[in-house]
Order: sequence, then structure tokens, then C-alpha cells
Amino acid sequence: MDRVWRIVGIVSPNPLEILVKFKQWFACLVVLSGAVLPAWATESASHPDPAMELDRMDQRTPVPLSPHMALHQKQNMRDHLEAIQAIIAGLAKQDFPAIEAAAARMGFSKEMEGMCQRMGAGAPGFSDRAIKFHKTADEIAVYARKKDEKGVLDSLNRTLAQCVSCHATYRQQIVAAGTSSTLIERLKSSE
Repeated sequence: MDRVWRIVGIVSPNPLEILVKFKQWFACLVVLSGAVLPAWATESASHPDPAMELDRMDQRTPVPLSPHMALHQKQNMRDHLEAIQAIIAGLAKQDFPAIEAAAARMGFSKEMEGMCQRMGAGAPGFSDRAIKFHKTADEIAVYARKKDEKGVLDSLNRTLAQCVSCHATYRQQIVAAGTSSTLIERLKSSE
């Protein structure tokens, strides 16, 4: 107990010293709470959470995703951008095997289809659009195998059009883990 008294600044625990220290601590708490807490309350009331404000303003269709799924989706999209960059670099060098390899990174697979369906389950139309993107990207590889530069460019244009259209229509909405499946069940039951 002596240690506790020393921590709060009491040298010898007598009732008078305890009362004086209590008044000092209490006065500090009153001053701090009176000076700081209302400022915090006023600030949060006058400045809404910026993320919530953005969600309210953004009229695109939300795709409800847990933080883990949202991060995974963003990592995939960044990889798609790197693949687009590699395709353009391949076109500049007429390196059709590099174009084909880069396009394959964005191409369709059963695994990718499953991922698109899971991630887009809470947003009507998202999964179909995502799958169409991957299948359109497959066309780039087809034309690269034929060494058809115009075909690669046309397919790349159609693939990028899928990207632009999807990003103009949908946005991520971060929800608590497990919430997205509840949301999806509600959406399916209302159809």
C-alpha cells in the first residue's frame, strides 16, 4: 500500500495529507474535463467522420466487404494495373510472349470466378461484371499468340472499358467481418 501512496504523491498516509492530495487530483480532473472534453465533443459534432461523409456523398453502388476481403480485392486490382502496364510495355517492344503472360494474370479461371462471386455477392450485377472483365482480358492473350497488335490493342481497350465502367458503378463499403454474409442473405431474400 505504501507504493500506491507514493505513486499518487503522498509521503506519509495520514488523513489530512490524503484529503489534500485528493482535492489536488480532483481539481486537476475537473480542470481537464472542463477544458478538454467539451472541446472534443464540440469538434466531433461539428466535423462528422470523413469516411462516413464520403460514403454519404458517393452515389455508386456499395459492394459490402470485410476489411480482409476489401484489401484482397485492392491487391488484385493493383496487380491488374501492373499487368496492363506490362502489356503496354510489351506492345512498345513487340514482345508478344510478355503480352500474353501479362494478360494471363488478369484472365478468367474457375478460382477467379469463385472469388468474384464471393466478393460481389452483396452487390447486384458486380460478380457478372467482374467475370466479364476477366473473360475480356483473355482476348488480349488470344491476339498476343497471333502476334496481332491491333487485336491486342482493341482487346486492351475493351478490357479497360470494363474497368472504367465497373469503377464508375461500384465502390467498396467496408463492413465488420461476418456482416457482409448477413447483408447478402437479406438482399437475396428481398429478391
